[in-house]
Amino acid sequence: MFTRSSVALAALLMLGAAPLAQAADKPTDPQIAHIAYTAGTIDIEAAKLAIEKSKTKEVVDFANDMVRDHEAVNKQALDLVKKLNVTPEDNATSQALAKAAAEERGKLAKLDGAAFDKAYVENEVAYHKQVNGALETLLIPSASNAELKSLLETGLKIFQGHQQHAEHVAGSLK
Repeated sequence: MFTRSSVALAALLMLGAAPLAQAADKPTDPQIAHIAYTAGTIDIEAAKLAIEKSKTKEVVDFANDMVRDHEAVNKQALDLVKKLNVTPEDNATSQALAKAAAEERGKLAKLDGAAFDKAYVENEVAYHKQVNGALETLLIPSASNAELKSLLETGLKIFQGHQQHAEHVAGSLK
């Protein structure tokens, strides 16, 4: 059941990252767990940068929401893999996500003021759109374990709300 595959999710790219090739194999549950946790960690790190750099209340409030919600979902994911005695499996998708996120954080770190706020929030809109798409079209349908699938579905609902919130914040910055 837990076969190795080299799935890469084009839908999980950070804004501006080069497209990843998508393999024919679907990800296994341990790979899905690693991808989902990695995606959440990426958003937490981006939000912490925004909290540190932004002086705009709405952006900082949004970033604090991202830290709170993604840390909560990641904790639920860790609790679930522990309960199921499953070890999340590092994979090409998680590695590509981490690399793209580091590049994006590097770009954001060079910006200040309104330019930072705009770039951060636009990235959040794009990132949540892409993560939500990947959850809907690949991760949730590929999950074998019912509890993992349920956690991903709950995450999708939360992250759809994040996308709407990010779009609202982006609109207020223009």
